[in-house]
Amino acid sequence: MANTIISVRNLVKNYGSFQAVKGISFEVNEGEIFGLLGPNGAGKSTTLEIIETLRIKTGGEVMVDGLNLDKEPNEIKKIIGVQLQASGYYPGLNLVQLIQLFCGLYNRHVNAMELLEMVNLKEKAKSKVKELSGGQKQRFSVAITLINQPRIIFLDEPTTGLDPQARRSLWELIKQIRERGTTVIITTHYMDEAEYLCDRVAIIDAGKIIALDSPDKLIDDLIAKGFERRREMKLANLEDVFINLTGHSLREE
Repeated sequence: MANTIISVRNLVKNYGSFQAVKGISFEVNEGEIFGLLGPNGAGKSTTLEIIETLRIKTGGEVMVDGLNLDKEPNEIKKIIGVQLQASGYYPGLNLVQLIQLFCGLYNRHVNAMELLEMVNLKEKAKSKVKELSGGQKQRFSVAITLINQPRIIFLDEPTTGLDPQARRSLWELIKQIRERGTTVIITTHYMDEAEYLCDRVAIIDAGKIIALDSPDKLIDDLIAKGFERRREMKLANLEDVFINLTGHSLREE
């Protein structure tokens, strides 16, 4: 039986009279890729930011690896990795220097070149973040989350704006991270991404969880209700055509 690494109970977040998160509860198992899905404004990013200790909750209980969010937020920070956007980096430093900076902040020693090789950026070691392509920026952002050897990493829409090759490359990187024993929490608007990556997903709408299960089980339940696509589902889609014609290799600037 899987161990629970995150437990959320009756989580509430109010902004004045507006209730963004309405008493939601869920658990994340150790070593899984867990997706939070929902439309813009559904409350998924707010929920993530509360678990990440970045936003104060209004009510409820959050436990992360046995640590109580209210009592031990600094201990929680030590065991999580949070994806940063490109704007969060010093523009004058190259990738190796940025890794060394974050190593100092975390009081960790990491071989910068080995970390860059893991995310396929070794050849960009002396480049600045602003000189990277979109896919490279996202892979570097993921690399930074791994510096403190976290038990859990949080990725907020990591493939938005990426081309098909870069997107699938990042998918494989996320799976590699999970294979190393790290729990991954991801938000995405791409349902094919969630279906490919996630062991389980919670679908949030208007501040409430309206479904929580594995993608396969949710799809099977929908079909069991008599749902049918309006046209026959093909064995491939246009993205598969694109990848097949142009290749899987990354073509980054």
